[in-house]
Amino acid sequence: MLELEPYLHFDGTCEEALNFYKGIFGGEITSLERYAGSPMESQIPDFYRNKVMHANFKAGPLKLMGSDGSPRGGEGTRVSLALGGDDPDEGKRIFDALADGGKVDMPFQDTFWGAKFGMLTDKYGIYWMINIELRPG
Repeated sequence: MLELEPYLHFDGTCEEALNFYKGIFGGEITSLERYAGSPMESQIPDFYRNKVMHANFKAGPLKLMGSDGSPRGGEGTRVSLALGGDDPDEGKRIFDALADGGKVDMPFQDTFWGAKFGMLTDKYGIYWMINIELRPG
């Protein structure tokens, strides 16, 4: 069985962002490796050696990997993360928490397809879509 695990690239804020997500989703940072002490240390400028080379985050079935990438940038395109569920109150809580310090592109609201949905870019530049299916009745 395959699992898709998004890998997020940050511009020097990986650890801060993962702790932000931990505050929203619970869970834990299950591993965090810095450039310092790694085989890559000699290839990284001194100012970047304490940055995150690789990290894993897990909160229930939600899994993310992340990195501060290279101090030279050019890590590729950021991704959009889509969360789904069936609890409108939890969806609103998550949406509002992710929007704190970010930019709301579409408010969390009722939609024509029978869900509550919203889109935002969090303060770390990650684009989120929250889709909560509404139960009939």
